[in-house]
Amino acid sequence: MPRVPLRSDLQAMQGYHSPQVEVPIRLNTNEAPFAPPQEWLDEVSVAAKDIAWNRYPDRAAWDLRRGIAELHGVSAEQVFVANGSNEVLQCILMAYSGAGRNVTMFSPTYQLHAHIAKVVGANVVEGRRRADFTLDPNEISEVVGAAQPAVSFLCSPNNPTGMVEPRENIEALLSCAPGVVVVDEAYAQFSPWSALELVNDDTPLVVSRTFSKTWSMAAARLGYLVGPRWLVEDMEAVVLPYHLDALKQRAGVLALKYVSDMEHRVRDIVAGRNLIEQAFAALPITSWPSGANFVLFRPDNMSGKTLWKELLDRGVLVRDCSSWQGLAECLRVTVGTNEENAAFIAAVKEIAQ
Repeated sequence: MPRVPLRSDLQAMQGYHSPQVEVPIRLNTNEAPFAPPQEWLDEVSVAAKDIAWNRYPDRAAWDLRRGIAELHGVSAEQVFVANGSNEVLQCILMAYSGAGRNVTMFSPTYQLHAHIAKVVGANVVEGRRRADFTLDPNEISEVVGAAQPAVSFLCSPNNPTGMVEPRENIEALLSCAPGVVVVDEAYAQFSPWSALELVNDDTPLVVSRTFSKTWSMAAARLGYLVGPRWLVEDMEAVVLPYHLDALKQRAGVLALKYVSDMEHRVRDIVAGRNLIEQAFAALPITSWPSGANFVLFRPDNMSGKTLWKELLDRGVLVRDCSSWQGLAECLRVTVGTNEENAAFIAAVKEIAQ
């Protein structure tokens, strides 16, 4: 039988992915380097036996929403949960964008925002960050004023640059955006401030979060948003029924018992990030200040691809960002365990000095 053609507007696209190579030290996907607490693992094992597997899960995931709401000091009606923050973003874009509507973002930034927007048929309008990857408020007003977007994205800390978006830029975007403003905070626990403090029922602002990074639950694929009640209600129009399975809901509820463990892991990762940044400062390497669990950097005395290959030869895999727009010769390293960080720093010193 002949192959059925992909939708014409998607034929030039490729799926979003991070290439994997089998190496001893993998620091390219921004995962948590530490496992979750053993006590949590034990409780999840017990929960799996107690679930009524022949019944559908709670369609609204109320227990999990109440737990997240308590964590952030909001109402459960302001929380929407889904299969990773990626599904959260997909639901927002399905609800408010689509064919004939514009979606704005400011590059370089998280590539999946544009990818999902194009998949749902929206037109992507990209503004540009400065050479130092900061964002000029005038660029925000000019791009948004011209595009009149249905959905606008800011990522803070920004991926892949790691830089924290200042409050005034988010307020500038809210002041001019005619549609929904999404602040993607996948790495917010590593950051000094959060846009959650700006969320209310009268502002079309959404903050998205994930359990993948600081909660050490990337394998679970669990994410959520905090936003106005009316927006959370709108999510029900686009999300599939019973989209979040019972075990995942229970695992998320149980994880919220271990906030202090999560915060301890965050402190360890920030300490590791500081060591990596200090090492870069003593080498012919340019790096940018990070508020996340990774650092963007660029070698001054060789190409980014050369350094990437030299690191790979030593068993260390980092993310090659050099082909991305605005990131010529740039690489990104995820903060790992103390041992992984030490091995990465030693390898970089050997290669770059």
